[in-house]
Amino acid sequence: MTALPADGLALVLLVFVFGVKHGFDADHLATIDGLTRFNARANPRWSRFCGTLFSLGHGAVVVAIALAVSLLSRHWTTPEWLEVSGAWISIGFLTLLGVLNLRAVLAAEAHEMVQPVGLKGRWLGRLGRIAHPAGVALVGALFALSFDTVSQAALFAVAGVQAGGAAHAVGLGLTFMLGMLLADGANGFWIARLIARADGTARIASRVMALAVGGMSLLVAAWGAARMAWPGVEAWGEGKELALGFGVIGVIFVSFILGIHLARDPAPEAVG
Repeated sequence: MTALPADGLALVLLVFVFGVKHGFDADHLATIDGLTRFNARANPRWSRFCGTLFSLGHGAVVVAIALAVSLLSRHWTTPEWLEVSGAWISIGFLTLLGVLNLRAVLAAEAHEMVQPVGLKGRWLGRLGRIAHPAGVALVGALFALSFDTVSQAALFAVAGVQAGGAAHAVGLGLTFMLGMLLADGANGFWIARLIARADGTARIASRVMALAVGGMSLLVAAWGAARMAWPGVEAWGEGKELALGFGVIGVIFVSFILGIHLARDPAPEAVG
């Protein structure tokens, strides 16, 4: 697990960055993509808000977990084996998601848009085709009931208790939720724009984003594995969590902006 800083402002910023990075998780992107595409036909007026609704449901569970952990943390400490196993599970999932998304780019036909590939969405079945705002929020809430989300929420909840109590833990949960809301909400709007045009530039934009998400998933997994395997790497990374988090988000954000730019440019008219 990543050690959180003791300084209050640095802690809030890092949890916010965690939230944004979590919102750009390939599973989030893939599920929001599917919900937006389905509702673009069933409910086109609010389909662009699928990312926001998904994030609100997800964030509500995160805040609830942070509150529960903050109340229980006085009588229970996280065992070391749980932190180690959680880190390796996260590394494994990131590696698999990275490989699957890069493979999706390579396997896509020239006339197809690349859709993000996720793992959790495959377990939801019919829930991935919900045509009601409350249902989309429910899907987001169900996504929060996973090891990686619970472990992250527990990590900053304990840090919040150490900083001042349960109220601080809930505040960090809301901070995490805000970061995730910005990422998931923007993604929902972006997917809706791509669906609306579905032309050559949209296909290029979808590939740019899929390559960025797949590539960064593999890089983050490699960094996590290096930290676990070599103490020197972990020592070097101490105190740099915020900078590294901003770096990951920066790459995704630049790719996101490039995708929006490509989706916004008018398609060239045919000559002849």
